[in-house]
Amino acid sequence: MEKPVYLDYNATTPVDPEVAGEMIPYIQNHFGNPSSSYSLGRNSKEAIFRARKQVADLINSDPDEIIFTSCATESNNLAIIGTALAKRNEGNHIITSSIEHPAVNEVCKYLESQGFEITYLPVDLNGRINPEDVEYAIRPETILVTIMHANNEVGAIQPVSEITVITKRKHILFHSDAAQSVGKIETDVKKLGIDLLTIAGHKLYAPKGIGALYIKRGIKLQNLMYGAGQEKGIRPGTENVIHVVGLGKACEIAKRDLGKNRLNMQSTRDRLLSGLKNKIGDKVKVNTSLENCLPNTLSIAFDKVDALSLTSIIGNNLFISTGSACHSGSTEISSVLKSMKTSFETAAGTVRISTGKYTTEEEIDFAIEVLSDAAINLS
Repeated sequence: MEKPVYLDYNATTPVDPEVAGEMIPYIQNHFGNPSSSYSLGRNSKEAIFRARKQVADLINSDPDEIIFTSCATESNNLAIIGTALAKRNEGNHIITSSIEHPAVNEVCKYLESQGFEITYLPVDLNGRINPEDVEYAIRPETILVTIMHANNEVGAIQPVSEITVITKRKHILFHSDAAQSVGKIETDVKKLGIDLLTIAGHKLYAPKGIGALYIKRGIKLQNLMYGAGQEKGIRPGTENVIHVVGLGKACEIAKRDLGKNRLNMQSTRDRLLSGLKNKIGDKVKVNTSLENCLPNTLSIAFDKVDALSLTSIIGNNLFISTGSACHSGSTEISSVLKSMKTSFETAAGTVRISTGKYTTEEEIDFAIEVLSDAAINLS
């Protein structure tokens, strides 16, 4: 067994070799500026066009509805702030959830400082939004609802299609941060009824430093940057051709292998949970229902075990995340677990384990031994 074993695919993914192979010609030879009229530039421009279609095909949109960005954080900023500024004359109220990634939460906090009003909706014990809460929170001045497709910490999949029925009826735009769901589960913007959707390249085996934003045709956003006319003038600046090509290829692979990858992620995750229960039984608690959960994500707590101590002990053998952080000697649990009303003891013992398309049964069996031994020794 090659150590350590990586089981933190929700944090980031390795670059797929097929993706890297697609990028190499644009690193070594095809370096032309896409805005240039000669053949070297046209090669780059055609590569961007091809990648745009590959991304669009994965989420069932049209290519001209895809804008390339540097990351999911930029996509979220463009979607939320761009909508807020474009619609400021119509209203100043935005609805979001209490379990959003900081790339959404911090944007909303910024908008509060600029005179916008934000409603942060609660979640249930499984980390899911109640669509009725969305409808109840809507006001005449509501201009946007932004709720993630699936949570990065516990994996809870949100009832997006139920929420968008409400937002469409009320003529309110809906944005979803789908950084964690794209490539793991079907993410069809037409079926879901989404107006704006965020994609992160490094969550689906493309490089870091590339993302995309789906903008439904007809929606106008206020620019956050100004320059030349790249990306329909919405996101100006010379395109990052190398990474755009990588994201396009990663999306093509994700669509091609979605069923196979999902099966591997879920079977290895479930094998891990089953193995831990067989080893240490009631010492393992699952924090959310796996019925409406990403197929690769397992948020579990070990009874009477501090997760930070656990990860410190296993760090040479296994890479996973915790549900808490230590600051100046005190333990701070995540806002997601707080919102789910998870007890402090459970949250302090929580780890997030996320499998990927490369995860093997051998790695899982090794992880079961490492985790169960550490939990027993620490309890």
